[in-house]
Amino acid sequence: MKKITLELIEETIARFPQLAFLKDNVIKAVGALTRKGVKALICGNGGSSADGEHIVGELMKEFKIKRPVSREFKDAFNRSYPGDGLPEKLAGAIAAINLSSHTALCTAMANDCGADYAYAQQVYGYCGKGDALIAMSASGNAANVINAAKTARALGGVVIAFTGKDGGRLKEYCDILFNVPETETYKVQELHLPLYHLLCACAEAELWG
Repeated sequence: MKKITLELIEETIARFPQLAFLKDNVIKAVGALTRKGVKALICGNGGSSADGEHIVGELMKEFKIKRPVSREFKDAFNRSYPGDGLPEKLAGAIAAINLSSHTALCTAMANDCGADYAYAQQVYGYCGKGDALIAMSASGNAANVINAAKTARALGGVVIAFTGKDGGRLKEYCDILFNVPETETYKVQELHLPLYHLLCACAEAELWG
């Protein structure tokens, strides 16, 4: 792990000392998010669904540092469209999808099969071996998130769970647990934010720092 990445972790722990016990899990999660060709899927309900959109925004474009596109892409683009300049406007990306954004599919699944299976269906369609599912549930007991986690693990994915203090049932179906030391939903979510910001910043630093 790069020096810049470790410095980011220490900086966040200094600001949020109550998260220090999760340091090793941060390192594991960064490793999962920086595997070659990895795709990150995110699911959650309510505020956690909004957090999923936030995470996609940080993973799919520049967050803290510049992320130049690959030389291979730039050369291929310039051969076809010399002088266009578009590659300079793009940034390196970690592929990420927020599953709650697909309203037509989610509502079709809710109507036909039940809302508890909407995320699992998407995970079944998207998740490949080694891909990462970021499963967010303040209680750790959201049935649709748990079903997504079960599906991801069956497909060889890595499940990174964001929960409250006791982890709920979700802790049984994840590989990496971020059980922040709060129990009230809004307080749990307040501590999820610096953690996922840290994961995004660290993944960026590992790949482009």
